[in-house]
Amino acid sequence: MTRRGSAEIALVANPTAGKGRAARVLDEVVARLRAGGLTTRTLVGTDAQDSLDLARKAVAEGVDALVSLGGDGMTHLALNVVAGTDTPLGVIPAGTGNDLANTLGLPVRDPIGAADVVIDRILDGGSWAMDAVRSGDEWWGCVLGAGFDSRVNDRANRLSWPRGKSRYNLAILLELPVFRPLPFTIRLDDEPPWQTEAMLVALGNAQSYGAGMRVTPDADLTDGLIDVMVLGPVSKIEFLRTFPKVFKGTHVDHPAVTVRRARAVTLSAPGVNAYADGEFLSALPVTCDCVQGAVRILA
Repeated sequence: MTRRGSAEIALVANPTAGKGRAARVLDEVVARLRAGGLTTRTLVGTDAQDSLDLARKAVAEGVDALVSLGGDGMTHLALNVVAGTDTPLGVIPAGTGNDLANTLGLPVRDPIGAADVVIDRILDGGSWAMDAVRSGDEWWGCVLGAGFDSRVNDRANRLSWPRGKSRYNLAILLELPVFRPLPFTIRLDDEPPWQTEAMLVALGNAQSYGAGMRVTPDADLTDGLIDVMVLGPVSKIEFLRTFPKVFKGTHVDHPAVTVRRARAVTLSAPGVNAYADGEFLSALPVTCDCVQGAVRILA
């Protein structure tokens, strides 16, 4: 708990998030935070690397919290700055996905309401410890995906048209006819390697990614475990029939789906990339370690 008027926060913002929504609410959010008693530095980088550098500098200088304003990409950036430190993370959602904010129960359609949560937590309620997953030098908080979804991301990144969500939808239509199940090797903790063909492997610290797809619906942000969802080979028709169920999390009842849990997961597949929190992480193989309580969260 911090005395009213004595707390200083850094607000790292992506004005382009949510098709410019973050830019439209930025001044109002800053005004609300300051009116609530928080000295607020506003950080807007020229690009992602500049934003990262500005946020790291602010945390090194001892701000009382780092708060992200934007979508899951900006939250991912801020999480990478504070993970493993005592600096709390606040989230003011203003993007299109907002999956971590949604999992945390924040008002995803009300940035001012989320700012009020930050004020309340810093001045009166305090933070609580949330798990995060470490993959090499990178941290992530929601879901890592590899397989069909990462191939779609790869394809979408190669397209110059259209913009926004339509580009991702077009990438799905282009990828689905040519996609084939991929040979994965999965190692859970100290178990022997598990070799299997799969359409998709998702590792979940939180429940959802991709703007509400509850791919690991029973994931818990405080249990110290990664939920591992494997969708085995299915026909294209069956895949299209099963896919909509991911928005309710009922796809896990499909006979081709296996869900396991582990503290550490190593995922391998030739020629496959992994994306975490919607951001490119690395080509496989990748090792992911769940670090219990790695992030202090204001939620």
